[in-house]
Amino acid sequence: MVLFSKSVPALRGLRSRAVSYEGGSYLLSSCKAAGSSDHYATCAKLSEDPVKESSPSDMLIDSFGRLHTYLRISLTERCNLRCQYCMPAEGVELTPSSQLLSQSEIVSLANLFVTSGVNKIRLTGGEPTIRKDIEDICLQLSNLKGLKTLAMTTNGITLARKLPKLKEFGLNSINISLDTLVPAKFEFLTRRRGHEKVLESINAAVDLGYNPVKVAKYQGLQRIQDHPSETAKNYRIDGHHGTVSFITSMTEHFCAGCNRLRLLADGNFKVCLFGPSEVSLRDPLRAGAEEDELREIISAAVKRKKAAHAGMFDLAKTANRPMIHIGG
Repeated sequence: MVLFSKSVPALRGLRSRAVSYEGGSYLLSSCKAAGSSDHYATCAKLSEDPVKESSPSDMLIDSFGRLHTYLRISLTERCNLRCQYCMPAEGVELTPSSQLLSQSEIVSLANLFVTSGVNKIRLTGGEPTIRKDIEDICLQLSNLKGLKTLAMTTNGITLARKLPKLKEFGLNSINISLDTLVPAKFEFLTRRRGHEKVLESINAAVDLGYNPVKVAKYQGLQRIQDHPSETAKNYRIDGHHGTVSFITSMTEHFCAGCNRLRLLADGNFKVCLFGPSEVSLRDPLRAGAEEDELREIISAAVKRKKAAHAGMFDLAKTANRPMIHIGG
């Protein structure tokens, strides 16, 4: 790999990415030759003004050099369950619908992120499948050039009947949340019935070719290699196709390799799940902001992202939104 600086001009245009290094911004790429001042000028611009003059992907790189290619979009704050660890039995105060992102606003902002380097989008909630336009959202997002993975996290209650169309419209990865295989425990945890509907959705996913299926168990675990961008520690069960993943965000945080950003249902942009800092993208979008202006807002927020979130006890004292408002 070659780290281009002002003293290393390039012979020809190369596929590269912007990185922050010792106070400057540079293009990082594989190269076997050097020469020509044309591409030197591009590198110099990166160092002089990384927000306004750099390539769009620079807006996704924070001051610690982390490139954020994974965007989680919360489609709704509403949910058809009342899980004890997520929401009180009576529910929570919901944001007025007029203040939530519309389908066109979601797609517009998602396109801005994808054209800037995001290659994976996960749809969350609330429960994303209760949005009436979920199929159309998936279709439009899956057609974004450069997006490699369109995923969804769902409780599976209404998924089975919608899944064939969702797959047809480009949904290629699913996480189905199921805390127990015991129906009575399911009703206790979620305060609702529907255990059999979740199993129906899991079976529908298997029938439609969503493999492999990860199932959380705890006996006969074998440690397997983790992907650098994953937040979990992965284990395999001898004799089974499933894997077990543990996310230790408190005891062993994964901030150094974090590549995630969040767009909330109300249009607020959040760079860290555990941090209270948010900035609205909805308001400038509705005020007619151009793409460059939105990129500057996003870039400034990403550049302010801290090296790591606070510890468990400090987080307990920090004001933050309930998880149902942030998105899973």
